[in-house]
Amino acid sequence: MANSSPAILPISNPQTTSDATSTTAEQSAVATSAVHSLFSQISGTVRSGLSNSRPWPELVDRSAFSKPESISEATLRIRKNYTYFRINYLSIITVVLAISLLTNPLSLLLLAGLLAAWLFLYIFRSASDPPLTVLGRQFSDRETLVGLIASTVVVIFLTSVGTVLVSALMVGVAIVCLHGAFRAPEDLFLDEQEPQGSVPGFLSFFTGSAPAAPPVPARI
Repeated sequence: MANSSPAILPISNPQTTSDATSTTAEQSAVATSAVHSLFSQISGTVRSGLSNSRPWPELVDRSAFSKPESISEATLRIRKNYTYFRINYLSIITVVLAISLLTNPLSLLLLAGLLAAWLFLYIFRSASDPPLTVLGRQFSDRETLVGLIASTVVVIFLTSVGTVLVSALMVGVAIVCLHGAFRAPEDLFLDEQEPQGSVPGFLSFFTGSAPAAPPVPARI
């Protein structure tokens, strides 16, 4: 009887396993650092913005409220009050949005999942990261982006998230407009850094002031 050859046992390469583990750990550390940097930047921006807000007792001073005599006066009041109470108004809208999401846990969960998907599947991914693999199929960066956009459309327009966000924004803007229309701005010290006729902040986006004409050289 011929001697049978010994069975060959599979041998794993410890170096390859170590390299894969090291790469995964580095990617996790990079993602964690990016998330920490993002939240630190957001926190710093929020603190800096709130430090520039006007005193809240001045915002709710009952002696300064009066009924506007016309729609044009109400519009002028809103523009002046927005210039002065801009940070306070944005804080009010943010609080209304937060309350609306907290009272709708499903919408909050969907929105948080959508934000996490954008952060970890697209924004924080680098060119050296391996392609996304789902159920054995690899997806390129372009396919991942298309999938995220489609998911965003579905979550915003085909679930309760869009209704909650739009409703909260409408309530917040309505509160701001009512306050701005009935709060007389005569006692406010408005900064005169804005040029005459211009509208600061997001209102300038809607009105759109014409750009200044370039200087015409004098003829000799």
